[in-house]
Amino acid sequence: MSNNLRIAFRFLTARKRSMLMSLAGIIFGVGFFIVTQAQTSGFEQFFIKTILGTNGAIRIEDKFQQTMFAIAAEGHDAGASKFEVAADRSARKYIKGVEDPSLIMEALRRFKNVSGLSEVVEGGVIADSSFKNEAARVYGIRLEDHLAVSDLALQITRGSLEDFRRSQQGLLVGSKLAERLQLRVGDSLIMQSNDERRRYRVACIYETGVGDIDRIRIYMHLGEARSLLKRTSGASFIQVALFDRDRAPQDAVQMSDVLRHGAQSWQDREVSWLNAFSALQISAALTVSTIILISGLGMFNTLAMLVIEKTKEIAILRSMGYSRRDISQIFLWLGAIVLTIGTLGGWVLGASVTYAVSKWPIHITGIFTAETFQVHWSIMHYVVATLSAAVVVMTAAVIPARRAARLEPGDIIRGTSQ
Repeated sequence: MSNNLRIAFRFLTARKRSMLMSLAGIIFGVGFFIVTQAQTSGFEQFFIKTILGTNGAIRIEDKFQQTMFAIAAEGHDAGASKFEVAADRSARKYIKGVEDPSLIMEALRRFKNVSGLSEVVEGGVIADSSFKNEAARVYGIRLEDHLAVSDLALQITRGSLEDFRRSQQGLLVGSKLAERLQLRVGDSLIMQSNDERRRYRVACIYETGVGDIDRIRIYMHLGEARSLLKRTSGASFIQVALFDRDRAPQDAVQMSDVLRHGAQSWQDREVSWLNAFSALQISAALTVSTIILISGLGMFNTLAMLVIEKTKEIAILRSMGYSRRDISQIFLWLGAIVLTIGTLGGWVLGASVTYAVSKWPIHITGIFTAETFQVHWSIMHYVVATLSAAVVVMTAAVIPARRAARLEPGDIIRGTSQ
């Protein structure tokens, strides 16, 4: 241990109460910063997992054709303006649906990041039970393909997927819709589309946690959906699962360019909710950081008073040959000691409270359903909290350190030091 560090530890005990208050502020500031970030990012990650497990990473839908204006824009050289590029994308004529899903899926399988594909035929129906009727949306799927691009197998709350596999007349009904129609597994349900009325049987009831989906969506076999909706060919969209979900925007652009179909990534679909989560994280970080800032101001005041109280000791040290740099280092060591103990204590507090919160029961419904607080463990929360504390604490230590370094032994003895 260096002499400067040893002296810093001696000075640290000179104002115990003030130092402990500042230290406690740093511990609580770092700890609560970690907890709030773990919670906000936890709910964001849970929302993303729910969305990906329901609607997939990318959707391929609506073939497009370039208009004459867009074709003319494509003829420009590489130096075309942003306006011309934007005009090229906006001047497209879209044809609803996917005309040749087999061909598109064959091309999609060549993308290295694609882990699964599911052809879906969608249409509106009236679902009529013995209790009442409700407007619903039919999703015709091949079950095995759709299980590869969603978490449907994990979302079944009643019934068995094996019953759905065996029966072409089987249905997978959302929990909210089943509740509104008073349906149970095995009940009959009449589906009406245009002039077509057919009777089906509820094989399973599922719950995604997304109210808007559970309230309206019914899954059925692809062939039955084509027959009911009178869609003999084509598909409404193709749902795509990816190995790396974060590459969805780049893959969507490439797929759109290659396939001449619209391709929308999950980030584009849910941009409003993702922006809301980001704003919430920033707001929570700024709010909790005020605790660290106030603690830093308290520490600045403590170190400033310590300089005044230790002027005689500083004069003795200077007369013994300590340089201005040595005196400055002593007070910077004081800040570093408080920072180190404070961040380590904050890490322990943050991890403990985060774990306790993750076990706390809570019932949330709306954009997703959760039974406990969701937390996301990330080393970056600890790094950012530490950097925030380091900036505040070391800034608070620099000014008193520079003031102590400017003190001259002669001025202290004469009583003229500033």
